[in-house]
Amino acid sequence: MKSTSPHTPPSISTKPVSEATEVFAPHLKPYADQINGLRRVGHQLWNRGWSLGTSSNYSVVIDRNPIRLLITASGKDKGHLGPNDFVFVDENGKVTSADQPKSSAETLLHCTAASRCGAGAVLHTHSVWATTLSQHFFQLGGLRIDDFEMLKGLDGITTHQSSCWLPIFDNTQDIPALQAQVMKYLDEHPEEKCWGYLIRRHGLYTWGKDLAEATRHLEVIEFLLECMGRTLRR
Repeated sequence: MKSTSPHTPPSISTKPVSEATEVFAPHLKPYADQINGLRRVGHQLWNRGWSLGTSSNYSVVIDRNPIRLLITASGKDKGHLGPNDFVFVDENGKVTSADQPKSSAETLLHCTAASRCGAGAVLHTHSVWATTLSQHFFQLGGLRIDDFEMLKGLDGITTHQSSCWLPIFDNTQDIPALQAQVMKYLDEHPEEKCWGYLIRRHGLYTWGKDLAEATRHLEVIEFLLECMGRTLRR
């Protein structure tokens, strides 16, 4: 019998849908490259078990002045995103036209990363290690990762003799309140480089100047979180 990944139902293809044969809505067609980039990343993260079910959300910045984002629509399977499973939102997280689907409930957190951290792309995942370590280190306010070679995959780090601090915020369905906590942290720590943060028993937010850098940061941080988690289990 052919074996399957534990998170891959046999009835669902593990290959992305062919992009060449798909039809984009007229308002999305000019952004087909950005959309397909997000879809490929979504499928990759789903395959790794970091974005299962309808969890996670991803975005890219398409305008800076004023800020406008292209973000995944709410309730979509991130491993099998369709060409029209995306929404345009403004700098306040509002959908820019009434005929679009609902955007992610956490859209405001993407807006904050874009406006306050210079993000060109934002990725949010729900891996096992991010979820469990966010609980384990919550009372410390964050998680510091030191002296790993993989730290050099984060923007601005050139030696393993460095550290990455990931603040941890409590989980809540009140996203404006969570956004306020994130902004308060950024205001109070202007000298502390921030590559992302954890939400307790929820997952990881990270970003980069573009989608490629955001994806690299995600992979690096997820690797480091797993190293930390496996060390704690010894």
